[in-house]
Amino acid sequence: METLSCRGKLEIDIKPQTLRMRLFIWQDSQDKRSSRSITCFVRKWKEKVAWPRLTKEDIKPVWLSVDFDNWRDWEGDEEVELAHVEHYAELLKKVSTKRPPPAMDDLDFTTTVVSCRPAELQTEGSNGKKEVLSGFQVVLEDTLLFPEGGGQPDDHGTINDIPVLKVTRRGEQADHFTQTPLEPGSQVLVQVDWERRFDHMQQHSGQHLITAVADHLFKLKTTSWELGRFRSVIELDSPSVTAEQVAAIEQSVNEKIRDRLPVNVQELSLDDPEVEQVRGRGLPDDHAGPIRVVTIKGVDSNMCCGTHVSNLSDLQVIKMLGTEKGKKNKTNLIFLAGNRVLKWMGRSHGTEKALTALLKCGAEDHVEAVKKLQNSTKLLQKNNLSLLRDLAVHSAHRLRNSPDWGGVVLLHRKEGDSEFMNIIANEIGSEETLLFLTVGDEKGAGLFLLAGPPVAVETLGPRVAEVLEGKGAGKKGRFQGKAMKMSRRPEAQALLQDYISTQSTKE
Repeated sequence: METLSCRGKLEIDIKPQTLRMRLFIWQDSQDKRSSRSITCFVRKWKEKVAWPRLTKEDIKPVWLSVDFDNWRDWEGDEEVELAHVEHYAELLKKVSTKRPPPAMDDLDFTTTVVSCRPAELQTEGSNGKKEVLSGFQVVLEDTLLFPEGGGQPDDHGTINDIPVLKVTRRGEQADHFTQTPLEPGSQVLVQVDWERRFDHMQQHSGQHLITAVADHLFKLKTTSWELGRFRSVIELDSPSVTAEQVAAIEQSVNEKIRDRLPVNVQELSLDDPEVEQVRGRGLPDDHAGPIRVVTIKGVDSNMCCGTHVSNLSDLQVIKMLGTEKGKKNKTNLIFLAGNRVLKWMGRSHGTEKALTALLKCGAEDHVEAVKKLQNSTKLLQKNNLSLLRDLAVHSAHRLRNSPDWGGVVLLHRKEGDSEFMNIIANEIGSEETLLFLTVGDEKGAGLFLLAGPPVAVETLGPRVAEVLEGKGAGKKGRFQGKAMKMSRRPEAQALLQDYISTQSTKE
């Protein structure tokens, strides 16, 4: 039996001050109750008395009754009563349309804009350079999108189809960065990028599982972790982790995935005794409210604010990619979970097929074939370097003995490098003539070297680099660097010729 009764000591404030109940005729059977029911509207009699709580009585487990202590029906004029009923019915309609807080597997959520203020976001552009975007920080009454924290990146999604580029936590609020303003007080639809969200859920739950198993099997404690764009890293408090330990951890976590263990989320008050049994690395300084605990049944309980799967079977599989040396006697354990493993397998298989076609051998012979190619390449590079040096010496002697020697001496080759140009400059060794050497594509990028009298080179070097839209540095009569536009070599040559002419006139 469900009894609805008042608990006056409870400090609960629920609005609007009405409650709608469905009562069943006691003669009805359980099967017919949906067609033999009535709806009652009740209101509080005592303003400071809390709303009633449903409690179960074992003796009559089927029926619902109401204890009307501290309650009464409406009294007075029928029109007034009718107005009250209509008013509360409208309130109930509004309440019934309000959705509960979003769950981790919700794809969209309706909420209200609380505030919208101008802001800037520093981001990385497609060319790898930092860019500053102008936009707005939007605060919502509630949000579906997870702000970055706890080692997990933020969710992406949209607000009324406007892209959300970043979600960050500010105290108890979440700031949503958009490049379009939103009107405070307006109702908006928030939608999450589910592919990104589910990927983060898989990696984060995978990290909890690996951390617990590594601790249980080998007492390897996790000190931090990072959910990366392509792979995730767990920092273990150990200077080394053996390949055998990594294999054992991988086998154990995948066994637990196959066991389909549930993952539950609960909230505990800070003074709850259960908190002492929960793993965690401490709470943020600005933490307020209950503690969120993520539990893998029979494996681990951990304080966590992140998004997680509801069952380990959703992880599909975990693959360890090995270890790397970490900071301060730590070891980084690298892993993939879920769909990332499938994508990694797809990329690996594609690479294997391409190598098979290029190397003309089966996958089992790829490594040996590449080693042979590397050895052949090293030998060719050695021979090529020897020939290039000989060519540089020959070019230097040819320039030195040329009838055009003096003033500005030029040489350009498509093939060559900095060493080639420096060998020529060393062989000539003159501080009386400006030597302007370039290598690379005549219409693209390349390298340049200017050698000659130290004062002249110090003056002209930066100006040559500017003409060629490049950068460089130098000392002791030599300036060299990278040029982005070799097509402007004639302009650089003219600059050098003008300088020599000016100096000759002064003399």
